[in-house]
This record gives sequence, structure tokens and C-alpha cells, in this order.
Amino acid sequence: MIKKVLGMASAVTLTLGLAACGGEEASSGSVGEQLDYEIIGIDPGAGIMNLTINNVLPGYGLDDWEVVEGSGAAMTAALKKAYDREDPIIITGWSPHWKFNSFDLKYLEDPEGLYGEAEDVHTIARLGLKDDHPDAYLLLDQFNWEPEHIESVMNLIQEGAAPDEAASQWVSENEDLVSEWTEGVNEASGEEITLLYVAWDDVIASTNVVASALESVGYEVDLVQVDAGPMWAGVADGSGDAIVGAWLPTTHADYFAEYEGNFEDLGSNLHGTKLGLVVPEYMDIDSIEDLKEE
Repeated sequence: MIKKVLGMASAVTLTLGLAACGGEEASSGSVGEQLDYEIIGIDPGAGIMNLTINNVLPGYGLDDWEVVEGSGAAMTAALKKAYDREDPIIITGWSPHWKFNSFDLKYLEDPEGLYGEAEDVHTIARLGLKDDHPDAYLLLDQFNWEPEHIESVMNLIQEGAAPDEAASQWVSENEDLVSEWTEGVNEASGEEITLLYVAWDDVIASTNVVASALESVGYEVDLVQVDAGPMWAGVADGSGDAIVGAWLPTTHADYFAEYEGNFEDLGSNLHGTKLGLVVPEYMDIDSIEDLKEE
């Protein structure tokens, strides 16, 4: 139950199609009929995609529904287009994310608990990093912040700042917290650290902030964007030094299990994430069970 939509243009085209469901026409027919039984998803292979397709849809008996495959950017473009027209839309959502500050949204209730409890975001380091770069390792190990911190960085990026500029601004404005990450860290002499990341808004924000913190103590940081699988594989094979956007225990569970023993888990750097199906507040549904046909 998956449909592939490639690129931003396709997502916008899809959303234009949803316009037929807007206005007075949106009040007729079931939610499924209004949306052509489509949920707007993100990257193929993302944990929330696998969970929605393999657990949530069959778990609620939503056999007619499909998840549209795309990207985080395509998903938010489709959301904005629908929201501006007050058209119905359902997306695979997660928080922290800037969309909850930009739009009035709600999670659909998950009475079966198939999306699980709140997750943590972990820092994962390659084996041997502590011996090769002990001070970088210490900073990564001490990196910890709250959802409101990461959301403020995401908002800066959403408002037009480049990710590295937003991160640098946030680091300069939050010296007290950053000093906790750098406590006991010795000044480096231009040693290079490679951070791997996926192109999810929260991971872009966190990775650039950590890069800025590392640069503030003298490291040269190389940021390499990859998909989730190669991100984990890169740390496991040592081609990347660390990742700071590992969602556990659910979203990246398969990768954690696949490469376990070939990396070091430095623990949680952020608590209080959430996964689920998200809709605008103006939609008259409150639960995933509302998507079932009468």
C-alpha cells in the first residue's frame, strides 16, 4: 500500500488535485473519498513510512488507503498548499518540527498505540572515535537539548536562513547551554570530523548546530547528506564519525539492529519526540479510526 511520487513538483500537482475536495465539495463523501484514500508520506524506507504501511494501515483495517512516497520537503509543500485552501489532507508527521508552529495541526488519536510511545533522538559514534578524537567525542557525548531549542533553529531555517547560518546564530545566542557541551573539551587544531545526516528538517538543524559547536573549539566539520540506510552504514564502516539524528527505539530500529556492535550509542540527546498521522485542525476527524469506511 504505497504509491511513489517523485519530487516537489509532483507533490504540488497532487495537492492541486486535492483542491477539488476543498470548499463546499469537501463536506460531501467520506474522508477517504475526499482524499482518494491517499496519505502524504516522506522518504521511502523512513521508519514512519514502514510503520504506517506495515503496522498502522493493516492494524486499523485501512486496506483501501495508500501512502504517497516523496520527501519531507514535498510533504510540507503539499501541506502548505492544502492548508492555504483549507482542503483536507493527511500526512505522516513527527515532532519536533517547524510545521506545528506554522500551521494549526493535530495528531490523529492512535487508540491501538501502533505508533508507540515518545521516542528519543540519539547520538551514534563510530567505533574508535573516542581514541582518535577524544575531545570531539566528549562534545558529542555531552550534546543534549530540548524540543524548544531545536524548533527555534528549524524556525530560523524556515524563515530563510541557511542551515549553517541559523545554527551559528543559535549557538551564539545560547552560550550557556553550548558551554555545557564543550565543558572539558580541549581546543582542536583543525582536525576533521565527518557528520552524516538525512535531509529531515530536525536532523538538518541538529547536525548543523553540533557542527557549529565543534567548529567553535577548532574542528573542521564535513557534513555529508545521505539517506537513512547509508547514514547508519557510514558510521558502522567508519567512513563517517557520528550522527546526531538517530530516532530510537522505533524509527531507526531496523538500522540499529542491522549494525549493532559496529557503532557506539552515546545515548539520548533529545527526549519527547512523537510520530503519527497529522491533519489540520479544521478537519472534522480526531482519530485514525475515523478513516475507516462505515
